[in-house]
Amino acid sequence: MPPRDETQTRSLTQDLLRRAHSPDSASRIYSDKIQHRPLFLKPSAPPPSTARDARRRARAEKKKRARALKPKPLSARERRSLQLHRLPKDGRKYAVFAPLNDLWIGYAREILAGELYTGGTGAAAKLAAADFHGAEVEVARSRCPSRVGVRGIVVRDSRFAFELVTRQNQVKTLPKEGTMFRVHVPAPRAAAPGQKPFSFEIHGDQFQHRSSDRANKKFKHHFLDKL
Repeated sequence: MPPRDETQTRSLTQDLLRRAHSPDSASRIYSDKIQHRPLFLKPSAPPPSTARDARRRARAEKKKRARALKPKPLSARERRSLQLHRLPKDGRKYAVFAPLNDLWIGYAREILAGELYTGGTGAAAKLAAADFHGAEVEVARSRCPSRVGVRGIVVRDSRFAFELVTRQNQVKTLPKEGTMFRVHVPAPRAAAPGQKPFSFEIHGDQFQHRSSDRANKKFKHHFLDKL
């Protein structure tokens, strides 16, 4: 004998079908699409484990442990508290960074290659994406007249400023906005006698990007109304 709840459900279903269909059609629909329709249930137990699944779980667990052991990058507040970008007093000397400037000159000669003597748009594109840590720059023009003529080796190239160490062993922070910098790249010793150094100027207003961001940035030509 079927349970009472099942009998009530069947009766309710048949009554609803009779309202929309004829008695013969309601009986046929009930028997074909409801009463004898199979109901597929998802098994509650997991499938039997295989060697392949075990290896996959082991790899996932290994990646999870590696991510847990990987140190997180320092925040800006932590970097300031640790003074990672602050030069020590005994290291604020021009002679300390002179070898770095020699390395940068070799780096500039390498990326410029033959354009070291010709210049042009190709050289401009390479220099726009170059790293200027170690370059010796000079302020050619500035809104602040007292900054004109300041020259030193770049020890920090931030987004909005160059930090230099001058020949007088002074640390100068020069904002890029409203400033034009001049850089000289001397010709190698194997060059022709009397070869002048390759000189170019940096428009600070268009150069307000971090060195890591400039590497993948495409600069476009703009009209500079401030020049």
